[in-house]
Amino acid sequence: MHAEKARTGPGPRPVRRIVTGENAQGRSIFVLDGPAPNHTTDPGSPPAQVIWVTGEAAAPGPDPAPAGKEFGFHSKGGSLLRVVDFPPDDSYDQKQLARFLDDHGVRDEGSARHFWFHKTQSIDYAIVLEGEIHALMDEGETLMRAGDILIQRATNHSWSNRSGKPCRMAFVLLDVEPGARL
Repeated sequence: MHAEKARTGPGPRPVRRIVTGENAQGRSIFVLDGPAPNHTTDPGSPPAQVIWVTGEAAAPGPDPAPAGKEFGFHSKGGSLLRVVDFPPDDSYDQKQLARFLDDHGVRDEGSARHFWFHKTQSIDYAIVLEGEIHALMDEGETLMRAGDILIQRATNHSWSNRSGKPCRMAFVLLDVEPGARL
């Protein structure tokens, strides 16, 4: 199996997803190698590709993240791997993004200092793959560049792309119970 070449048209570059398994003899093999089929197109949100899911949100069958399956921010009792292409801040329709965050029940409805502020009941490993982005907390911010990793521990946070270019990030989101040691 071989991955398809990256598309050159509009939208984010596909993520090559390689998945392992075992054959009938118990030997390790590659079972999937190609573009991740799940792409989100929620109005107001940045383009995202869900790569793999465990827990309650996983789709039944051999592929837990098939094309057309919708996912929340994380998966109850499991994990969710997502790649997001954040456009520059000035390209957002902030009203649509607010609706998207409201639909998922994660938007900061207080006096947030940036339109992307939200909070999920998860620990998130956020990895900048390409570009740069500012990670914002209620108090403080830091510029992240390719290779930087942020550990988001069920806190209110936001992402601000002020670079004028897209920023690609990978997120591993792990569901946590309220009060869990993070």
